[in-house]
Amino acid sequence: MNIALFSDIHANLPALEAFFKDVDNRNPDVIYCLGDLVGYNIWPNEIVNEIRKRKIPTIAGNYDFGIGRMSNECGCAYKTEHDKQNGSVSISFTNSIIKEEQRKYLRTLPAHIKVEFQLNEDKLNLLLVHGSPRKINEYLFEDREEKSLLRIMEQADADIMCFGHTHKPYHRILNSGTDGQNHFRHAVNIGSVGKPKDGNPQGCYVMLTINDNSSVLDKDSLKVKFIRFDYDVEKAAKAVEESPLPNEYADMLRKGF
Repeated sequence: MNIALFSDIHANLPALEAFFKDVDNRNPDVIYCLGDLVGYNIWPNEIVNEIRKRKIPTIAGNYDFGIGRMSNECGCAYKTEHDKQNGSVSISFTNSIIKEEQRKYLRTLPAHIKVEFQLNEDKLNLLLVHGSPRKINEYLFEDREEKSLLRIMEQADADIMCFGHTHKPYHRILNSGTDGQNHFRHAVNIGSVGKPKDGNPQGCYVMLTINDNSSVLDKDSLKVKFIRFDYDVEKAAKAVEESPLPNEYADMLRKGF
C-alpha cells in the first residue's frame, strides 16, 4: 500500500495545486493531510475547499485549531517579539478572510488518525498527528533525544508516527525492543507543502509504502520516500506582498526558511 502524507499548506494555493498534480501522477492508494491548512497567505478558503472536494481525511493543525475557534492565538512558538508581532498580523488577517463554512470545517477536524494494519500475524500501528500525540503544537525536531521520542511513541502505541509542524522533514528509526528482540519504530516528519523551512523552497511530502511483509522486526520493510516538487513560488510570494501580511513571509517562501 502506498500512502501519501502531506501537511502545513498554510493557505498557499499554488503549492497545493502543484502537490495535487504531482501526487496524482504517482497514484497512491490513499492520501492523508496532517493539518495546518491556513495561515501566512491569502487562500485559506480555497485550500479548505480543495481538501473537502477531494474528501481527504485530515487532522487539525495548531493554526486550524485557532482559526476554527476564532482565536487570536495560533499556538506557534515565535522566537522573538518581532516574529510574534508578525504572527499576530497573520492570524488576525486569516480570521478576517476565512468564511464561516470553512471555519466550521476546521473546528470539526480530529486531533489524530490511527490506522492498524494486520500483517504477519502481528499488528502495525500507523499514527498521524500534527505536532505530537501529546500536544497539537509540540515541536518534534530531528535532534529530539532518542529516549524522549521513544517514550512518546510507546505511550501512543505507535509503530509508525507521522507528523508535521516543524516544516523540516526527516525519518528516524528507533529500536524499542528488549531482551534481544527487535521492535523498530519509525518517526517521520513529512515536511511542508506550502511553507518549507529546511532551506529548500520546493514543496515536500512523503510517500509511505507498507508491504505485506512489513514488520516491526525488520527496519527496512517500511519504505519512506521524501518527494520534493516545484511550484510557482513567486506567485505565492507576490500574493503575500500584495496583502496586509508581512513581506518577510514572502522572503521566507523564496528562500525556504
